[in-house]
Amino acid sequence: MTRDPGLQPERTRLAWRRTLLTFTAVLLLQLRPAFGGRAADAATAGLAVVVWLAVLVVTWYRATGTGPRRFDRWSVPLTALGAVGLAVLGVAHVLGGVR
Repeated sequence: MTRDPGLQPERTRLAWRRTLLTFTAVLLLQLRPAFGGRAADAATAGLAVVVWLAVLVVTWYRATGTGPRRFDRWSVPLTALGAVGLAVLGVAHVLGGVR
């Protein structure tokens, strides 16, 4: 059975877009406590924005296929590290008593 070579790139683009959408939702949840006036919450939200921007760049390169070839092998580990980082920030919010 032959497969259509056009489907795999499309699935890859869609998967990376879903990843970015998920990161955007998590970022919005991280930003909410930042407006409470605590400096620690604002710093945590700032870190979340930096992680989101890094994932945005990775997603752009992976979805469009325009990135440098050496970037390909690091894109998935960087995205996983970003997910773990946002999870740690979320736990810090919960343990820190964010309302």
